[in-house]
Amino acid sequence: MDEPFAGIFKESKVFAERGVMSPHYIPAHLLFRDAQINEIVKALTPTLRGERGRNLFIYGKTGTGKTSCIKHVISKINELPMIRAKISYVNCKIYNSRYRVLNKIVSDHMPLYAKRGYGIIDIYERIINWIDEDGKILIVVLDEIDIVKDLDDLIYTLTRANSDIKSGGIAIIGISNRVSFKETLDPRSRSTLYEKELVFPPYNSTELATILKDRAAKGFKKDIVEPSAINLAAALAANESGDARLALKILSKAGELAEDSETGIVSAEFVKKAAHEAEEEIAYELVNTLPEHQKLIIYAIALLSLQGSRYKKLTEGSDTYIFSGEIYNKYVGITGTMHKEAKSSRWYRKYISDLEMQGLIQTYESGKGIRGHTKLIKLSYSPEKIKNTIEKGLFRESEAEKTE
Repeated sequence: MDEPFAGIFKESKVFAERGVMSPHYIPAHLLFRDAQINEIVKALTPTLRGERGRNLFIYGKTGTGKTSCIKHVISKINELPMIRAKISYVNCKIYNSRYRVLNKIVSDHMPLYAKRGYGIIDIYERIINWIDEDGKILIVVLDEIDIVKDLDDLIYTLTRANSDIKSGGIAIIGISNRVSFKETLDPRSRSTLYEKELVFPPYNSTELATILKDRAAKGFKKDIVEPSAINLAAALAANESGDARLALKILSKAGELAEDSETGIVSAEFVKKAAHEAEEEIAYELVNTLPEHQKLIIYAIALLSLQGSRYKKLTEGSDTYIFSGEIYNKYVGITGTMHKEAKSSRWYRKYISDLEMQGLIQTYESGKGIRGHTKLIKLSYSPEKIKNTIEKGLFRESEAEKTE
């Protein structure tokens, strides 16, 4: 066998079941989330009994277990006998428009009708008729709900559908990283929402260490992971954002380093080396989940960082800060070329705060003498990688829209 392929069938000396270390793995029991799971079940109980339930909105930072808890609850609901409720789980990173969401619902429950090129009105009426057939309740789970480009239209369509349904109904579960996302909705959409809200707190260091220890027991071979490695990975992730995905990625990458080492032991030293790369990967994944206008704003920052500012930028060592006003002007120019309407400066400031809260940018207020009082902004990660990440996503979306 050729040298590059020699190790393909070789057994790992570090990993026992590598998939267990993936953030997409759903364990049988989700640690430290019993209270949140109970709240989700409580909110859904009327719906599961066949009544029109309240909409549920779930908030929390990335890596706090929102999606895992929902998927866990869905799996348990699907095991229950004689349930009239039907569920559609929609990943809005993929199905990011009203048309795509409605088509996904049809694909889930009426596959013979799906992919026939029907318009929104035909799809909407088919869903209404399907619900009316036996008075079922449709639960639509919209994960990363704030990514949907025409979110006002989607929410209005789903909530107003209950007026057209004679027997049964539709309930929405929205999942978002941002508590404030509803503020961007049109008043008519907000007025149709009768919802319960649930906030997922970040994990602390002790909780993350317990989660990592539990996963490591299944994912790694026995006595391969040193306790100090687990504690350090947990501490680093807790200090960053309380993100369980980051903690898992750090430990998994440390395992990869150990795999290539002579000792084959996952040590704290390997965790230190893995941490920065894992944090960067999470950041670029996060960029892809940003709502459209936040994505365009951080794209403007990346372009200015690479192309240079019209004004003299404030530099601090190798760090370069750009004036907030110039970023806004660049953002307005980008939206214009895309034939989109830019958000107001008030929303721009709010989006900048959201981006800073997620650790994607850093800001500080200038003192007097630098064009008056202004906010100075810089990217926390490589502008080249941020630019490429966003462009790939934008071009994919553009091509997909042409097919609708």
